Amino acid sequence: MSLIQRVFATAAWFLALLIILLSLVPPSLRPVTDLPHNVEHFLIFLATGVCFLIGYPRKPLGDAIGLAVFAGAVELAQRWAPGRHARLSDFMVDALAALIGVIIAWLGLRFAINIFNRRPSS
Repeated sequence: MSLIQRVFATAAWFLALLIILLSLVPPSLRPVTDLPHNVEHFLIFLATGVCFLIGYPRKPLGDAIGLAVFAGAVELAQRWAPGRHARLSDFMVDALAALIGVIIAWLGLRFAINIFNRRPSS
């Protein structure tokens, strides 16, 4: 695993842990931003999808499926967290954002590989 992959893999797991913590703490402890609720969800799951794909690039479909399952598990866990609510709409935004993140990173990696593998014409 390259240094860049290790950095992104570490960031991916950090973001996953952050998602769990922010999803399960009481609402009074959750930081508040000026962004709409769905945008907050979208951005953190998009970043997580990008980081997982760059950190673990060999199985993009596995990354996408794993993150969708993760999004569902986080929403279900909120059923037992005081003051939190499991929402199908949150799951849909989260899973879609993670998928888009995986796709963006996959396309970016394919583009970078093509650029670096291009041989100068003589």
